Amino acid sequence: MTKPGSHVDISRRTFLEGAAGTTAIGLTGLAGCLGDDELEELTVAYMPIYPDMQYFVMQEEGYLDELSVSVDAREFTDGPSIVQAYASGEIDVGLFGIIPSMIVIDRGIPAKVVATNIKEPMMIMAHEDLRELWDEHEAETFAEFEAEYGRPFRFGTFPEGSTPDILLRYWLSDIHGLTPGEDVEITEIGGANAVWQAMANGEIDGTSIMEPVPTIAEEEGSPIGRLAIASEFMPGQPAAVVLMNDTTREHEVGEEFLEAHIRATEFINEEPDATAQHASTVIGESSLPVERARKALDSPLSNFVSDPREIEEGTEIFAEYAHELGRTDERLSLEDVFDYDLYESVS
Repeated sequence: MTKPGSHVDISRRTFLEGAAGTTAIGLTGLAGCLGDDELEELTVAYMPIYPDMQYFVMQEEGYLDELSVSVDAREFTDGPSIVQAYASGEIDVGLFGIIPSMIVIDRGIPAKVVATNIKEPMMIMAHEDLRELWDEHEAETFAEFEAEYGRPFRFGTFPEGSTPDILLRYWLSDIHGLTPGEDVEITEIGGANAVWQAMANGEIDGTSIMEPVPTIAEEEGSPIGRLAIASEFMPGQPAAVVLMNDTTREHEVGEEFLEAHIRATEFINEEPDATAQHASTVIGESSLPVERARKALDSPLSNFVSDPREIEEGTEIFAEYAHELGRTDERLSLEDVFDYDLYESVS
């Protein structure tokens, strides 16, 4: 894995053939001051996470090489780093979480969500001891667990205000009338690998997480398994999206990038074997073996889509939670978050 903000240069084939020796501008922070015709390089931020599957396909299938400008792809390990890069004017397009995307918009940076990568990708997981009680007691199960074990049930997931955290809090409070922090504990853990290690080491009793952790847990025989999935209680739950700045949205390459994204979504759904290979290549074979990536694609959590309207309902809920948790100053509306016109113009 490369370091946050490290560069992976992808030059368009025709650019290399027809413009050898020509230096691309590369100062993306000045893009907003340049005319459309002067946009010579597209800086794309992505994360090596399962919900960024479209990026893996676009890179490995050469779709990015076909754009009318060269692409400077930068790998980041977390959403806050991408937010910072947006604030510095370094990023044109980002494939990362809905909450950090909202933070960018809330800060007044001219950008909109133009597509989604996936919908309803989260699973609420719990130890088998609790799952055995759930059908009979449902929300009261956590009190039963505490009475039996002498301590609260411990959930562990990404930091407060993240997609997994908000989904968990919504499920606890809005669906089951429980109070996070009182009826159950929620421990902040940084990253999917760390969540899995906490599960494997018995440090937590449950989690809110996306693939490939549920697939890993099943393969490893973990006692922590499925309790609920997002599609059962939050239709259109958002996660990773495509955030595009205004300069790019107004340039022809904005449409080209979105066309490539839609093409990649179709590829994912039609060519799962090749998709699994691409995911393993980009994320790393040691972190995500091909066989595991392929199995995860059959999961009910692997709902890869491009249409931003697919996540409208869940985005409204997330916008409310993002504001209540202090992640955004304003409670963003759908109009604040989305640009539908670009998707409709290419689909």
